[in-house]
Amino acid sequence: MANYTIQDIAELREVTGMGLMDVKKALVEADGDKKKALNLLKERGAHIMAKKADRHAAEGVIESYVHIGRIGVLVEVNCETDFVARSESFTEFAHDVALQIASMAPASVEELLEQPFIKDSKLSIGQYLADVTGKLGEKIVISRYSRLVLGELAGEKPVED
Repeated sequence: MANYTIQDIAELREVTGMGLMDVKKALVEADGDKKKALNLLKERGAHIMAKKADRHAAEGVIESYVHIGRIGVLVEVNCETDFVARSESFTEFAHDVALQIASMAPASVEELLEQPFIKDSKLSIGQYLADVTGKLGEKIVISRYSRLVLGELAGEKPVED
């Protein structure tokens, strides 16, 4: 007899976005322990990301965010198909990345991936990227971004009058 309930499956699916069979398999392997199953699913998401590293990600979105008319961000986030690019999970991820860039002003994409996620400090942006990749099953890449601050020129601080 299984050591998990339909509610356990539903909760893990909600958190991870992974398929029913993947969640059930993780719960069986974890003997019904939701925490262990969640870790297994996260590991699988990272494994999926590694397997997809050689794929070409030419679809996606350019997300914009303007904070109080003073900070503006454009970020290009790519995936493999336009179907995924239009999905709620992907567009939410792109928006979250734009918010992160506006808030934390990373110097590069590499630095961005290392930063703690502003909405969940237990996750880095890189881990969030791995989670979304596992959930959507496609290679996802934060390709480039631009961050503008009112009164600053090319990284220079504004001149005080």
